[in-house]
Amino acid sequence: MNRPLSRRNLLTTLAAVPAVALIAGCSGSGEEAKAADVKPADPAAPAKPAATPAAVDVPEAQGSVDMAELLKPGALPDKQLGKDDAKVTIVEYASMTCPHCAHFAETTFPELKTKYIDTGKVRYILREFPFDPSAEAGFMLARCSKDNYFPMVDVLFKQQPNWVGVSNTKQALLQIAKLAGFTQESFESCLTDQKLLDDVRSVQKRGANEFKVDSTPTFFINGKTYKGAMSIEEMSAIIDPLL
Repeated sequence: MNRPLSRRNLLTTLAAVPAVALIAGCSGSGEEAKAADVKPADPAAPAKPAATPAAVDVPEAQGSVDMAELLKPGALPDKQLGKDDAKVTIVEYASMTCPHCAHFAETTFPELKTKYIDTGKVRYILREFPFDPSAEAGFMLARCSKDNYFPMVDVLFKQQPNWVGVSNTKQALLQIAKLAGFTQESFESCLTDQKLLDDVRSVQKRGANEFKVDSTPTFFINGKTYKGAMSIEEMSAIIDPLL
């Protein structure tokens, strides 16, 4: 079991956690996962463009969940993009320190948003599944950004090499946060918010306990479970028959 961190101690932890513990964010066993015990995932290699378009097999689902249960309110209100009445709902559990999550965010999500979310075909929900203090801090800063939640998540994923696994994660995050409008005071106030930290952890625990999330990214697409970062072609193969 993770030993609970002192909430006021999170800032100190960010500056002191060994780098190896900060990059171990893509697999584990939910509530039981310890960043130091998780094997660091290799950074996802950039996708190589195919010479000609090729047919993509529909990825096989690894299980299913009750959508009504999945969409019940949790400790934090869901952050979503797209229309409530979209035919397809995607719920992604991600960790801010997971390189595969960052790879998906940079290579697949922009086209997913343009092709499906912005056109009203897909409702997308992102839920927090942090494996380590750095991931918790990243999500807390995104939550403190309020209406800029998704832009902050996007920046943190794009800047992941600059704050994950560095010698002083706290200082690196502060510099990114300042560019997003945080002051030193609001930054520290956010990361010492005990209730917010508890709520972020509750989202993670619920994902692990109720929906068997044990790695990131994990996607639930209309109730079917898919694990691992997918290409836009793979996601389209799943989504299109549902429209």
